Amino acid sequence: MSESPGAIIAPEAPSAADEPPKSLAAQRVVPLRRPGRWIATAVVLVLVAQFVHGLVTNPFYQWGRWGYWFWRPTILDGLVITLEVTACSAVLGLVGGVLLALARLSGSPVLRAVSWTYVWALRSVPLIVVLLFLYNFSALYQTLSVGVPFGPAFFSFDESKLATDMAIAVIGLSLNEAAYAAEVVRGGILSVDQGQHEAAAALGLPRGYQFRKIVFPQALRSIVPNYVNQLIGLVKSTSLVFYVSLLDLFGTAQSMGSTYPGDIVPLLLVVTAWYLILTSVVSVVQFYVERYYARGATRSLPPTPLQKLRAGLGGLRARVRREAAV
Repeated sequence: MSESPGAIIAPEAPSAADEPPKSLAAQRVVPLRRPGRWIATAVVLVLVAQFVHGLVTNPFYQWGRWGYWFWRPTILDGLVITLEVTACSAVLGLVGGVLLALARLSGSPVLRAVSWTYVWALRSVPLIVVLLFLYNFSALYQTLSVGVPFGPAFFSFDESKLATDMAIAVIGLSLNEAAYAAEVVRGGILSVDQGQHEAAAALGLPRGYQFRKIVFPQALRSIVPNYVNQLIGLVKSTSLVFYVSLLDLFGTAQSMGSTYPGDIVPLLLVVTAWYLILTSVVSVVQFYVERYYARGATRSLPPTPLQKLRAGLGGLRARVRREAAV
């Protein structure tokens, strides 16, 4: 279309594409909305609130009696026995597991067969059966002797006098724990790269030194998490020693429950609380042991719970400042 002389042409309105872009500081990133996450969070919070409300308001739990029994000397004596049995069984079980694992990995077919048979048998038989068998062991062998195999004995002793309730509990738990620990240790040793074995052998290092200084420290990164899981199970398995007449934490609570039948629930809650405390302590120790052996395997060590808390609070403060600035 031709323009007439003297006509005034109105300027065109700027389009959206011609507008200058806003500065990045003025732009605000809107987070993606996740309604499903909020709904699931609300449902979980409601369920947790109902559970806590039931614990606090239900008179059947008798929290006053729970507080009475929690620090009673009888309960604490049972707790000490539980700790003693757990400590002794954990140490003996780990030592036995290391020996069984080395026997399983040795070049001797006899050692491999005996180790495999032991692990197979002890993992197949329930722990309560092992404890009851040891408890009645004196009925099978009233005396034990030390001497020449298939020959004369140097001296003998009465088995029933040595097999105390504590000894039976520790031996039974240790035998059972060694079978499981053997597989944990064997798996940890096999997880070490074969090049480490070849490099140590190329240096001419003795096999014992190779295992103590090179192979086993690296295997511990794999052994520790699995064995601590076994250790937590061992803490709970000590409750079975009640059936061989050893009054541990659970056995003491059972005995007190028979004397005070109205306090059975508070006593069970006391036992639950103490087991939660013990397993929590073991879990904390596991974290720091894993963190110690992670040195050299990761670029940075995992943060401790205190460091996570500080980082979370710092991030929350930064977020509040950004929201206030906007």
